[in-house]
Amino acid sequence: MNDRPDLAQELDQGLAVLGLTLAPEVQSALLDYLALLQRWNRAYNLTAVKDPRAMVYRHLLDSLSVLPYLDEAPPGPLADVGSGAGLPGLPLALARPDRNVLLVDSVGKKVRFLRQAVRELGLGDRVRAVHGRVEALADETGRYAIVTARAFAPLGRIVQLAGHLLRADGRILAMKGRAEVDELTGLPDHWRVQQVTPLNVPGTEGARHLVVLQPSPPQPERNEP
Repeated sequence: MNDRPDLAQELDQGLAVLGLTLAPEVQSALLDYLALLQRWNRAYNLTAVKDPRAMVYRHLLDSLSVLPYLDEAPPGPLADVGSGAGLPGLPLALARPDRNVLLVDSVGKKVRFLRQAVRELGLGDRVRAVHGRVEALADETGRYAIVTARAFAPLGRIVQLAGHLLRADGRILAMKGRAEVDELTGLPDHWRVQQVTPLNVPGTEGARHLVVLQPSPPQPERNEP
């Protein structure tokens, strides 16, 4: 990218607005990912966002805006469902090298890109890209401390499709536009909303919210005297 110095400045300034600090080598790796996404996007149409500057804000900074909430979640691996071009999973994997990450998508060309990105970014020891439907990943049941989902499905559907991936102490971090009341109140049994937080991402328009969901164990029945 000939405009890489400008994009680096945009990224650094955007991180400062979000109150985030990332090492220079992490910021460089994020821009490497962006360059790879641009290159593949010309042939494979992985994202509707074409402008590199817009990608910094709408892809990198938008994904990284959930880092403080990721850091509050239990330690352990992360599964990014409906990962698409790797958002938010790949930026989070680059920013938090202490977490193993599973990237899941049902579209073959997107998974081919994800696997190439994992190789080129040197993440093969702790990041996997899987082609398939998340509800079919029976072997992954109960393995993950965190499930991330960015504009993937309504909240109830996310729980139905991906809830089995979580450990008992796990969290779903669902990135939404608006947090609709019917979604928040229409969760399956034994799930609850832990928090709903606006995400103020620089350089973007429209509402953004993070909804944190967690399993809620059934209450024991009370025996009446």
